[in-house]
Amino acid sequence: MCAWKYGGEYDLYNLPSYEEMQVRQIGFMNPQREKNYYGFWDKSILVGFVNILEEKEEVFIGIGVNPDLCNKHYGQRMLSITYEISKKLYPNKPLYLEVRTWNIRAVKCYQKAGFRIDGQAYELTTGIGTGTF
Repeated sequence: MCAWKYGGEYDLYNLPSYEEMQVRQIGFMNPQREKNYYGFWDKSILVGFVNILEEKEEVFIGIGVNPDLCNKHYGQRMLSITYEISKKLYPNKPLYLEVRTWNIRAVKCYQKAGFRIDGQAYELTTGIGTGTF
C-alpha cells in the first residue's frame, strides 16, 4: 500500500514509506489501531483496505483502493463487505465516512454502495491537509 502511487490531484492519498509509517506509528502501523484495518485481495493482488473505527455513536470507515484497480467496482464490493463486518462488530451503530467534495469518483462509488450525502460541506484538517468534505 505504501508503494501505491495515485496520479494527479489524487496524489495527496499517497502514503508515506513503510519505514516512515513504522517510525511514526501512523495508520495501519499504529499498534493501537492495527486491528481496525482489513485488507481485500483478488487472488494474489492486494485490491485495497478499509479502516473501521468505532466512535461513541457511529462507526467511521476509511477506504483505500489500489490505484491500478480504481473504476473497476472493487470499492463497492469492499464497502459491502465492510458493512457486514461493521454490523457484526457494532450492531447498533450507523456507518459514516468523509470524502473531499472534489473526489467525484469516490462520491459516486459511495452512493452506489448505498451511502448518501448528509448535511452541508465543511472544512476539515486531516493528517494529509485541509479540505472541503
